[in-house]
Amino acid sequence: MTAQKGRDLLLKIYDGIGTFVTVAGLRTRQIALNAETVDITDSESAGRWRELLSGAGLKRASINGSGIFKDAACDALVRETFFDGTTPDWRIVIPDFGELSGVFQITALEYGGQHNGEVTFEIVLESAGEILFQAV
Repeated sequence: MTAQKGRDLLLKIYDGIGTFVTVAGLRTRQIALNAETVDITDSESAGRWRELLSGAGLKRASINGSGIFKDAACDALVRETFFDGTTPDWRIVIPDFGELSGVFQITALEYGGQHNGEVTFEIVLESAGEILFQAV
C-alpha cells in the first residue's frame, strides 16, 4: 500500500433523510481503536505469565478532528447532534483501506478562531455501539 493523502480521510454523518454528509473541511483527523483486556492469571498460570481471556473486554473507537465548517447546514447538523445527545450513524472513509461505520456520540465540540482568521472547530466522537469495518 502506498501513502495516501490525509485530506482523503473523510468523516460523514447520517443526515436523517437518507444520505451521509461529509463533515465540513476537516484539516486534522485521528482514529483510535482500543480493546481492553481481561486478566485471568492465577497461581497455576504457566511460568507465572499473565493470561488473558480471549474475546472478552470492551472495544471502543474514538475519532478526533478539527477544521472549518463548509456551510451553515453542516454546522447546524453537527451542533444539533451534540446538543440533542443523539447517536447517529457515522462513516469514516479511510482511502485505499476501507470504511468504519456505526453509531457515535459527539463527546466534545469546541469552537475557536483568530481575530484575523476563520472560525475553527474541534470534534471528538466516541463509539456508542458496534463498529463495522468494510475493506476496500
